Amino acid sequence: MIGSKRKLWILDVLMLPFGLLTFFPFYIIIVNTFKSEFETATKPVSLPTSWNFSNYARVFEETPILRSFGNSLFLTVTAVILMVLIGAMAAYPIVYNRTRVNRVIMGYLLLGFMVPFQTLLVPLFQLMTNLKLVDKLYGLTTMYLGGSVFVFFLILGYMKTIPKDLSEAAIIDGCSIWGIFWKIILPLLQPITVTCAVLQTMWIWNDFLSPMLFLSSRENTTLVLEIYKAKGEFAVNWPMFMTMTVITLAPVFVFFIAMQKQIVEGIVGGAVKG
Repeated sequence: MIGSKRKLWILDVLMLPFGLLTFFPFYIIIVNTFKSEFETATKPVSLPTSWNFSNYARVFEETPILRSFGNSLFLTVTAVILMVLIGAMAAYPIVYNRTRVNRVIMGYLLLGFMVPFQTLLVPLFQLMTNLKLVDKLYGLTTMYLGGSVFVFFLILGYMKTIPKDLSEAAIIDGCSIWGIFWKIILPLLQPITVTCAVLQTMWIWNDFLSPMLFLSSRENTTLVLEIYKAKGEFAVNWPMFMTMTVITLAPVFVFFIAMQKQIVEGIVGGAVKG
């Protein structure tokens, strides 16, 4: 017991420099949000001489960051809910109705999952242009639904571990197939659906490439695009730039901390049951 504690203590000491090294960029970003441009340029690493919140006030006064926050929130919430539902509903017949057609469909989805997203950008943009989905928030939400395939495979492995006796007993009691899914299967999928929701939330909230390609107007800008547009052609106001970065990262950081327990439970549960 004493030997195990000593090993953990030594491991903590060895990991401390790596932890500090990882935290250092966040330290630089956070402390410089409280400085003037001159102080940021001359003393980027030191603590601010006075804690000045004017950069935060200027960001909210001079940029449409609240509207961008609403756009990011709409895209993330809508797309994640739909992806989890589609992934769960797609896995349900594959697990509980193993026909040849369903196996072919699963193989087709697997092929789609293996194709890199970057290779599909040109035909995808052409398709969305023809469907008049470019520069539309619901259009980008529709494009994000392609991520349902990733959710599908995560839920598929977890759903296979649920005893089929439960659904058979429900059928004997007169429950419909639709009722079995909503009342029995979906609640049992809570650990893996939470894990999927967290992973997809972090992807969509931080995504830069897709909004850059498919959203062109300022009123549809997301938070990540707002940071990009804050960079001038010849000069950058670094304190305001870093302030916008902190405002963008704060919601997803709080969300990740709040859901950390569910993420670990979902990953461990999936690994053990899978």
